[in-house]
Amino acid sequence: MPEFSAAQIAEKLNGQVLGDPALKLLGFAPADSAKQGDLTFAENESYFLRADQSAAAAVLVAGDFKSASGKTLIRVANARVGFAQVLPLFFPEPVFPGGIHPTAIVAATAQIDPTAHIGAQCHVGERAKIGPGVVLQARDYVGDDCVIGEGSRLFPGVTLYNRTVLGRRVQIHAGTVVGADGFGYVFDNGAHRKVPQVGNVILHEDVELGANVTIDRAALGATVIGKGTKIDNLVQIGHNVTIGEHCIIVAQVGIAGSTKIGNYVTIAGQVGVAGHLRIGDKVTLVAQSGIMNHIPEGQKWMGSPAQPDRVMKRQLLAAERLPELLRRVHELERRAGNQS
Repeated sequence: MPEFSAAQIAEKLNGQVLGDPALKLLGFAPADSAKQGDLTFAENESYFLRADQSAAAAVLVAGDFKSASGKTLIRVANARVGFAQVLPLFFPEPVFPGGIHPTAIVAATAQIDPTAHIGAQCHVGERAKIGPGVVLQARDYVGDDCVIGEGSRLFPGVTLYNRTVLGRRVQIHAGTVVGADGFGYVFDNGAHRKVPQVGNVILHEDVELGANVTIDRAALGATVIGKGTKIDNLVQIGHNVTIGEHCIIVAQVGIAGSTKIGNYVTIAGQVGVAGHLRIGDKVTLVAQSGIMNHIPEGQKWMGSPAQPDRVMKRQLLAAERLPELLRRVHELERRAGNQS
């Protein structure tokens, strides 16, 4: 594992060392499992008390903390952001050399940059374009006419259907399928007739897809995921959906076809979004909500069917009072009956 001095860590994080700048840091660990030589972090007072009493050599902090045990502190503007920045220093991503594994199947018309890594048993289709530094780890399927931008990484067992386009630095985790048929049917003479899905999927730069995500290609045009959007495991995105930039979509979300989602939207776990809706910028959808209406920008909705959070909270509070209200009504009816 790499070794850094406290001063080197502080320099990389634009931080300040309080203590020994030459202190050698050998690893990074949470306070409860840190050992001698480790760096840990604390983002609030209770975390800091535990970190200060731990075996860690130094603590990454934000705010005016002082060590009672004499530990070296590295003060940064935001401890959680510093944590995210420092982890890759101690745990760098594995490096994959450029080249094509002998078991890979690569079409003669595919264009593969010499620095790209094509792993064991991968398939690269006709006219596919694989950019510099791309990594296909193993058993990845890249269909005809796909484009994969510089620095993108596909973990094992990813499937890209024909004409899928990935921007730079896209990461797709194991088992994900991008570009399968959209779920489009029309009822005709007592049967469901399939509507051909002839569009594609476009993922812009810095998108990350978790494991077992499914994104359907458009019936016409493209299903689009905007720059910097992060999608958790087990999410289903229907055909012709457009998702804006820097959104967070948590596990088990389902988004039906042709819905348009703005920028900086947060969709929590197990939310269901109906088709052909418009969700504005900076909207938050609370976990397990059922979205059946257009939502203006900046609002927070919850419940099923979902409503603005203040409205739904009032309804939930009222529902909690129902048993007591029913008891009181029953008592009033009993008294009225006795008086009659």
